[in-house]
Amino acid sequence: MDTEPLVSVVRGKPADEELAALVTILAAASSKLDAVTPAPPPSTWARSARPSTAPRSWRTSALPR
Repeated sequence: MDTEPLVSVVRGKPADEELAALVTILAAASSKLDAVTPAPPPSTWARSARPSTAPRSWRTSALPR
């Protein structure tokens, strides 16, 4: 293989469990960065449920319909 390893141990002799934990953490961290998606806009139904009033609605509310 002509490619360099992505992770190398510089000092010490880590146990297999320690290397497995390191690889798991690195894999989880990289997948979180890739999985970031923008939040979807609120649906029309949700927006229609929010109350909205016109600037002079308090005055027109007393008028007969």
